[in-house]
Amino acid sequence: MNKQRFTLTLFFVGCVSGALYFSPFLQAPFLKLSQIVKLAYLNQIQSFDQFVAEHLNQKNTILKLQRENRYYERKLLTMHQVADEYGNLLREQNSSIKTLPAVSLVRTISYVRMGDPHKLWLEMDDFNPKMVYGLLYRGYTAGIVVSEHKRPMALLNGDIKSTYAVSVGSSMAPGIVRGNNERHLIVDFIPTWVPIAVGDEVVTSGLDQIFLAGLHVGKVISISKASGYQSAVLEPYFYAKKPTYFHIITKVR
Repeated sequence: MNKQRFTLTLFFVGCVSGALYFSPFLQAPFLKLSQIVKLAYLNQIQSFDQFVAEHLNQKNTILKLQRENRYYERKLLTMHQVADEYGNLLREQNSSIKTLPAVSLVRTISYVRMGDPHKLWLEMDDFNPKMVYGLLYRGYTAGIVVSEHKRPMALLNGDIKSTYAVSVGSSMAPGIVRGNNERHLIVDFIPTWVPIAVGDEVVTSGLDQIFLAGLHVGKVISISKASGYQSAVLEPYFYAKKPTYFHIITKVR
């Protein structure tokens, strides 16, 4: 009896298998069901892998941010200490000097003209066409902002009219940086009796009331002398890029 049932079962399975193998009409629903199951399985696997990857990336990001947070906390404490000592010194001397610059975020609109990557129109609130503003990108000097048809126009580093006062090297040699429509910047009018060297850092001096003192501009890559002055060629930290946003110094002191 059991042998007959087993034989009939094998015969039935064989018939069904043969029908499925040779009949496309019968294959279709089974293949569709099989595809649905496989897709569901693959989607679950993919979701799980994505969850694991996101979890691990999130963990790594959190650890990285924690390390950076500890670093900036130390820097902030140092800055607070220096600021506190400086404030005490100003109070002891009855000084009226203010040390809180005004900085705001501005958005780029477009190039002033096609083919010139050094001039941009900006969207800026409370623009004073009589002022010249300092422009920053990620803490580096990026150029200046002037009035053109009473609209704020950015002259980025590289433009020949983008000029501001700088100091060169540890000797703090004074000079004026300018663009030359090329990759590098030029610092002119450096006194010959003040030593400078290739590799010197160039920072803003703050004497033009456009930038704060000590903002990084670039590094000296070559030096020349002419007409009683030295000139230095710089590799700038910012050149002819077009970020969506800049920071602008609206008031130095």
